Amino acid sequence: MADKACPMKKTSIGGQALIEGVMMRGPQRTAMAVRHTSGEIRMETWDNPVGKRPAFTKWPLVRGIFNYVDSMKYGYKCLMRSAELSGLDEELTEENAEPKDEKKASRLLNLVMIIGSVLGVALSLVLFMWLPIQLFNWLRPLVPAMDNPYVRAVFEGVLRIVIFLCYMLLVSRMKDIRRTFQYHGAEHKTIFCYEKGLPLTVENVREQSRFHPRCGTSFLILMLLVGIVISIFIRVDHALLRTAIKLLLLPVTVGVGYELIKLAGRKDNALMRIISAPGLWVQRLTTIEPDDGMIECAIASLQEVIPEDPEADNW
Repeated sequence: MADKACPMKKTSIGGQALIEGVMMRGPQRTAMAVRHTSGEIRMETWDNPVGKRPAFTKWPLVRGIFNYVDSMKYGYKCLMRSAELSGLDEELTEENAEPKDEKKASRLLNLVMIIGSVLGVALSLVLFMWLPIQLFNWLRPLVPAMDNPYVRAVFEGVLRIVIFLCYMLLVSRMKDIRRTFQYHGAEHKTIFCYEKGLPLTVENVREQSRFHPRCGTSFLILMLLVGIVISIFIRVDHALLRTAIKLLLLPVTVGVGYELIKLAGRKDNALMRIISAPGLWVQRLTTIEPDDGMIECAIASLQEVIPEDPEADNW
């Protein structure tokens, strides 16, 4: 039975689901725990960079942009490394190459993943940016009532959200992605356990919710909603030009979305619950109840990044 909880805290420690593991990033250290094909948990930890950024990078609306870039950079690095730590890339190399060709096959695998990422970004731009704009342009002559900047902004924004939800629903049915979403659930449940002041045991973590307001999924949904408001002020019809303007305004969307997620994490009132609700609902697609082995990975990585000063990781 879980021990009685201490007063709830809100931690700045955040994480990410990896290939067969979990990464946690604290104020001073980052750690990743990955389950190898042999069954053992393989750990890697490192100190966070100590270089000081200029003061302006900590300003509201600006800090979100730099934090977002950081999270993308470290997230990609950890995701690639988790494939190596899990041993899955070794199995692929062994299946597809002779021993003398293992290094060549490994380099080829990395190249394929990079190309896949580039193509994924290109596809995302088409689906989430260009397609909603172009669809509106095609439909507008047929429906006169659509010739309105507010209607246009809502149409494009809602269509982006629908595309995003359909994409998440489809990929969640893939076996490997489903396991990653289980590790995502383990990450959230473990952070909740820590925030409640409970001992980090599998039993205690298992009882926690897998829906957390300070999640990347919630951040993406907030960005999509903020994008609707920003679109109202873009009075350009040409699909490519409108797409380009939206890309240029992406830092504004990221900055506002980050501030909203910060507020949602700090405050617990009716307004913040309304703001958090869409992201928490979508987490029903991006998080799945984990098994005990996944929880063990999340606990192992979190324990490595908890600072000695209990105030150092306050949100």
